[in-house]
Amino acid sequence: MSTTAKAGAGDGHVWLVGGGPGDPGYITVAGLAALRRADVVLYDRLSPPELLDECPPEAVRIDVGKAVGRQAMTQDQINAALVEHGRAGKRVVRLKGGDPFVFGRGGEEAEALIEAGIAVTEIPGITSAIGGLAAAGIPITHRGIAASFAVVTGHEAPTRSEQATDWQHLATAVDTLVVLMGVGNLDAIAAALIEGGRARSTPCALVHAATTPQQRVVAATLEHIAQAARDEGVEAPALFVVGEVVRLRSRLAAAGRGTLAGKRVLITRTRQQASSLAEALRSESALPVLLPAIEILRRADPSAVDAAVQALRSGAYGWVVFTSENAVEVTFELLRDRDADARLFAGARLCAIGPATADALLARGLRADLVPAEATGEGALAALLAAGAGGTQVLLPRAEGARMVLPDGLRAAGSTVDELTLYLAAPPASPPEGALDRIRRGEIDIVTFTSSSTVRNLVAVLGRDIEALRGALIACIGPSTADAAREAGFVPDVVAAEYTIAGLVAALRAAVNMREQA
Repeated sequence: MSTTAKAGAGDGHVWLVGGGPGDPGYITVAGLAALRRADVVLYDRLSPPELLDECPPEAVRIDVGKAVGRQAMTQDQINAALVEHGRAGKRVVRLKGGDPFVFGRGGEEAEALIEAGIAVTEIPGITSAIGGLAAAGIPITHRGIAASFAVVTGHEAPTRSEQATDWQHLATAVDTLVVLMGVGNLDAIAAALIEGGRARSTPCALVHAATTPQQRVVAATLEHIAQAARDEGVEAPALFVVGEVVRLRSRLAAAGRGTLAGKRVLITRTRQQASSLAEALRSESALPVLLPAIEILRRADPSAVDAAVQALRSGAYGWVVFTSENAVEVTFELLRDRDADARLFAGARLCAIGPATADALLARGLRADLVPAEATGEGALAALLAAGAGGTQVLLPRAEGARMVLPDGLRAAGSTVDELTLYLAAPPASPPEGALDRIRRGEIDIVTFTSSSTVRNLVAVLGRDIEALRGALIACIGPSTADAAREAGFVPDVVAAEYTIAGLVAALRAAVNMREQA
């Protein structure tokens, strides 16, 4: 990562960020950090669209992509826009596919910014020439097979007299040759390499849309690769690789991709809680699409909170029952506002509904006395009564509009239940446009629901667009969530036996395996 040019007081800064070969998970930590603090983002056609969801909601997004026959902006216009927003004191990200300095014209943009006196930082990305081949099971080098490689652009046809690439020299100069943007000139490139001395029988491959759900690989010899591309309808974007390393694909291609490889999975949890599910899905080579269906809005009555704090201090409660991670988080926020902490619960026994809720308590120094085996209102009621909660005073901090199974059941058993309404799980005010667009285009393969609120709120957010999800596999974290999905008109395909993120992903793996084997 390199930074050049000094900015004056109040001046902006431009980051040239490589977004990787297509899978949004391939961006670097530094690149993601730049996106998350950006005021303005200028993005390319081949930059992963999911990365735009990582920008602040108020960030200005500008499409500057180029394609054959279509150009949102010329390069001069892009340079001018970068300078303009930099001079306006903005944090600007120029988001590119691959690496900015590998046929990305990042050097030209950096020069324009330096000349204008704008601070610019280049954040490298994984070039498709390496990462894209790896996703297809083709290593660019391999001991005993390939000790050298070259990466060239195939944008210019070898027949042009002013060509910048000496194809005949390249033909035998390196072991592995990777050609970017060469699909349109494949016949001429293959002919030039053969003329330069590369054997007609050299194994070759085309990797279309590398690392994305649309990835596919077409292999043939150098002599026949252009015809194979026509027969299979291979179009840009595609990598063209020439060399003996292509033979390794038969052994390596299946090694690196999980059961859910290439599946676009909609995550409806809050933005703060989505990361654990997103990470678990990425480990399966799935592509998470974040559309948080919940925003946590505080609904606590200050006087009711004060009364609960006083009752806790006096040791009045026999039990405190936390129904979710959100209940734990909001409770402790309210306690911090009142200069209180975990010591307040010393006189009560604690029940956590679900392992994730128990973990949230443990992170705050509290170990739950009871974690019901079944993470539902009915399961919690049965476990609490078995543990002797009947006839005691119980504090129940939870969401507005939650089910009444638990408090009604405890009261019927002689308990005094103080329901402390903390928050409302409301639909988001401004859902990410990128995720909405992918839903409308029918690109979602799997929808995950982790609570009844995520179901109801997603229906409210999408309106008529909810119909675009009817063909997706529906996965629910537990039976209560599955019931809410049925009420919304969905047919749950997956209901996790263990009501945790790990349980949900395990159930998804099993369901997808079963579908593919059927």
